[in-house]
Amino acid sequence: MSNFQSFNHFLHLCLQNKNLKATKTFHAHFLRTGSVFITSLHTKLILSYATSLPNSKFETLTILYNSIDPTNAFPFNTILTHFSRNNLPFLALRTLSFMHLNGVPLDSYSLCTSLKASSFRKSTTQFGKQIHTHVIKLGFMSSVYVGSALIDLYVKSLLIGDASKVFDEIPMKNSVCANALLSGYEEAHMWNESLDLIWLMRRLRLMYDRFTLSAILRVSASLSMIEVGRQAHGYSIRTIFDVEEDLYLQSSLIEMYGKCGFVEKAQNVFSLMGIRREEKRKRDVVLWTSMIGVYGRNGRFRDVIALFKDMLMEEVRPDGLVFLTVITACGYTGNLKLGLDYFESMVRNFGLEPDVEHYSCVVDMLCRAGELEKAFELANVMPFESSVSMWGALLTASMNCGNVEIGKLAAQRALNRDPQNAGIYVLLSNLYAKVGMWSEIRELRETMKARGLTKDTGCSWI
Repeated sequence: MSNFQSFNHFLHLCLQNKNLKATKTFHAHFLRTGSVFITSLHTKLILSYATSLPNSKFETLTILYNSIDPTNAFPFNTILTHFSRNNLPFLALRTLSFMHLNGVPLDSYSLCTSLKASSFRKSTTQFGKQIHTHVIKLGFMSSVYVGSALIDLYVKSLLIGDASKVFDEIPMKNSVCANALLSGYEEAHMWNESLDLIWLMRRLRLMYDRFTLSAILRVSASLSMIEVGRQAHGYSIRTIFDVEEDLYLQSSLIEMYGKCGFVEKAQNVFSLMGIRREEKRKRDVVLWTSMIGVYGRNGRFRDVIALFKDMLMEEVRPDGLVFLTVITACGYTGNLKLGLDYFESMVRNFGLEPDVEHYSCVVDMLCRAGELEKAFELANVMPFESSVSMWGALLTASMNCGNVEIGKLAAQRALNRDPQNAGIYVLLSNLYAKVGMWSEIRELRETMKARGLTKDTGCSWI
């Protein structure tokens, strides 16, 4: 192994282990032997220092930067890339500042990398806006790559309006910058704007890739535009040769058909993912979760339980979202014992810690089964602060069963968390009315009047 290879290997180890002492030792050796002037070694030495030093010691890096040829942007771009990829946005942006102040030429690569670093945190968004100014001054707005990086910056900063303006200013658009803006519209749930952008891409003859098709399916699901979703489905079959291998796209298809009420279509997509050339293919947890969610949203709770059993038979590890749907389905179908078994199996068999939503599902399931005492006990002992909606569900169940004692306790717990919740007073009043406790109803009305609470007036949205 040559000296260059040895030095390069040792610096790589220093970089990985964040060994500042070893880095300084090799730096001193480089200065004695003159090896420091080899650009690739110099760059790796800077990266090793940067990984070991705190951000406040940037002056040390500045000294090393000064010994790099300022007319060569390549080593600086290498450093920028390392900082950006390793979640060191502060160092990346300080490096860009050094380049700008010392006349190092900024190209599209250094601008894109710096914009990416600016999008890591909200605190660096302002710096990204300053880079945007330089982009305009240097004439890089004609670059679709720089434009895409700017759109991504504003999208991640939730400045969707600014992202849209940048998109309009790009003279030669492509699918990358369009997809970047499309992701921002989706993040902000701006479904109509998403649809307008999709039609614009068609008019501009921009190719729909996998990301675009998944976005179209999500927009179709949100707006219940089944025909648009079907067209996207057909387009994916015609243009993507391995469309059945794309689990994310297939999951979006299942979600789209399910939210539009076409459960059988969703089932067909799910079934085709399990068969290829008469051989069984492994479906991942995302597809199972999507299909189980479709059954749950469309009220086919027995199918939820049956499909979950199939999922376990195929040894696919369920996640917390699946258990939410399954426990809810057990509550609606009256399978109390099965629902409790699944709830307990989360920790016992799969090492999943139930959260407050899982406990709420179990409480609701117990209420539906008439087990009000057990539901009340679980709501009191669970390791999370119970919500008003949970106590409201227990109060509703108490009203249905005529259980005044638990109903009053549930109402008290709910009002402790939200004293101005008029709905709880109304539910408690309905409970009293069911058992003929008219004097208590009068007291409730006086309490509501004293607190300035009024019952919401019913209305029709038709």
